[in-house]
Amino acid sequence: MKTRKEALEFGLSFPDTYIDTPFKETNWRLVRVKESKKAFLWTYEKDGFINLNVKVDPDSRDLWRQVYTSVIPAYHQNKDHWNTIILDGSIPDDEIKNMIALSYDLVTDSPTKRIYEAVKKIPKGHVATYAQVAAMAGNPRMSRAVGNALHRNPDSDHIPCFRVVNSKGGLSGNFAFGEGVQERLLQADGIEVKDGKVDLSKYGII
Repeated sequence: MKTRKEALEFGLSFPDTYIDTPFKETNWRLVRVKESKKAFLWTYEKDGFINLNVKVDPDSRDLWRQVYTSVIPAYHQNKDHWNTIILDGSIPDDEIKNMIALSYDLVTDSPTKRIYEAVKKIPKGHVATYAQVAAMAGNPRMSRAVGNALHRNPDSDHIPCFRVVNSKGGLSGNFAFGEGVQERLLQADGIEVKDGKVDLSKYGII
């Protein structure tokens, strides 16, 4: 992806979106969500390249900046919550689309809410890893966000975060649930815990 046209067309592929040119300087063209009028994709030309500003969460923000030299702190926007993508041909199209998609998700829906809804889908007698929950919530990169959301679980009676384990089946530390609580809840669920771990081949979701 190198052109503004490609970026705008992809932005418009999301539901209820439209292009806006809010400034006298027509170099800036935004894609907004109709109901809220929030922009999730800013496009402009700078230094001979089309640039995109996209909203990010703290986990993906730093990861993409480290992986791609053409992803930098946002130009003219809050650098904690926005990245600039320079369309110089060095970033795979799929990655650019992932960044735009995450930006759309962040302005239209709460990632935390999607994480909780994903956890609710883990059936009794099974566990899921943080990465699996992240993928179920629509963004495989936000495993750390899953951990943060589950530690702030507002409704433990209906959001069974005790069914989430690490990539090796390991339980969370006692700080997350209290001493021995996660193990007892899993055992009550019919899940065997041995040496602080769950056998993912037996109890993991597919």
